[in-house]
Amino acid sequence: MHRLYLALDVETAEEAFRLLRRIEAKPAVKVGMELFYHEGGQFVERLVGEGYPVFLDVKVHDIPETARRTLRQIGRLGVELTNVHTLGGETMMRYALDGLRDVNETTRLIGVTQLTSTDERMLAEELHIEGGLERAVLRQALSAERAGLDGVVASVHEARAIHQALGSQFLTVTPGIRMNETTDDQVRVATPKAAREAGVSAIVVGRPITRAEDPNAAYTYYLQEWSRTYETNR
Repeated sequence: MHRLYLALDVETAEEAFRLLRRIEAKPAVKVGMELFYHEGGQFVERLVGEGYPVFLDVKVHDIPETARRTLRQIGRLGVELTNVHTLGGETMMRYALDGLRDVNETTRLIGVTQLTSTDERMLAEELHIEGGLERAVLRQALSAERAGLDGVVASVHEARAIHQALGSQFLTVTPGIRMNETTDDQVRVATPKAAREAGVSAIVVGRPITRAEDPNAAYTYYLQEWSRTYETNR
């Protein structure tokens, strides 16, 4: 699995490849729901065929049998990483993993815990989940581990507790990465340095690169900062 995924936060394949042509390296990429729902599996297969490692971020959350059948289809795309939502429950996660493994032995499956747009107020007042964010995310990570998943999507702020409970081999993939901790719709953000210090397995970076005046320079900068931090903390 790669340590940095570039989030293709665009609407069309044309925009995605226009962006990718501006980056000299061949980055690992995250394809989210907006782009996937517009372009479909053929676009993902094209990325894979052109040598781009893909994290397909579609957060499958449905009844167990539907999740199983959906992951069977995703497994045929040849992506490196994909995900389900842990709030679907352990049975759903097990069915999803079974469907994936029916056709694919290499794609890793991780579970989404709480989105980086969720804060303590939202968790308590809107989602009615008690105990605070860290405890809620840890419960969801434990559920994912029991279901056989490879790891979870979580913010930097919960990663250390997850690894303390489940070990360093259990993956933590973290969005909301910025060079400074200013926020937009993501409220639980962190720098690459903070992510590495927390033991995060991989980071996802989107708008700070995709909306930069020079995406290649921005991507190179993030990759160097993450790699430098990684090497320093090994």
